[in-house]
Amino acid sequence: MTTDVVEEAFVRYSADLYRFLLRRTGSHSDAEELTQQVFADAASAISSADPPRSMRGWLYTVAERRLVDEVRRRKRAEEIVGALARERAVDDEAPDELEDAVDRLPTLQRRIVVMRIVEGRSYHEIALELGCNEAACKMRLSRALQRLRDDLRAAP
Repeated sequence: MTTDVVEEAFVRYSADLYRFLLRRTGSHSDAEELTQQVFADAASAISSADPPRSMRGWLYTVAERRLVDEVRRRKRAEEIVGALARERAVDDEAPDELEDAVDRLPTLQRRIVVMRIVEGRSYHEIALELGCNEAACKMRLSRALQRLRDDLRAAP
């Protein structure tokens, strides 16, 4: 029963939600990733409760929350990188120190930092390329940024 409700909602509303998210993100891959997250959330929520009375309205609310979460995550990542650069901006060598710190990261962490922060790729794209899931990508990025922070603070 639950699967049928989610499948019906997907068929009926996924294109509309995708366009809604595309207008707000300006990125096809981000809109696609967020649309998938909305329906994953819907499947999880509906399996533990009755379907909402207004499926369309509820899905748009979930989509808006997912979008806000993604904007916050990106802003945090940008702030961390900016803060790292500012912390080391004491002299002209600071950009080199940041680059050296990124180069000292383990290969996988360095790839994730470059793909996510420098190239602006979605977690979905990174996960596909690295052969892991999105949650693993997020955790690896978090660990890489913490390692960068620690490395730059320890540098003389």
